Amino acid sequence: MQIEKTTKIGDLLDNAPEKADILLEAGMHCLGCPAAREETLEEACDVHGINVDDLVEKLNN
Repeated sequence: MQIEKTTKIGDLLDNAPEKADILLEAGMHCLGCPAAREETLEEACDVHGINVDDLVEKLNN
């Protein structure tokens, strides 16, 4: 799965659940929230003050 800024968190977790640890380490502790599932990585990063480009790079490595 190629992960992009526009990837929804729910889709990411459904297709690559092992990536949850990376999101948690980055400071996204709301992964279980129903609203978070519909957010894109970019939207969530904006809320949490995380650099989306750095996060996407980590998720794709």
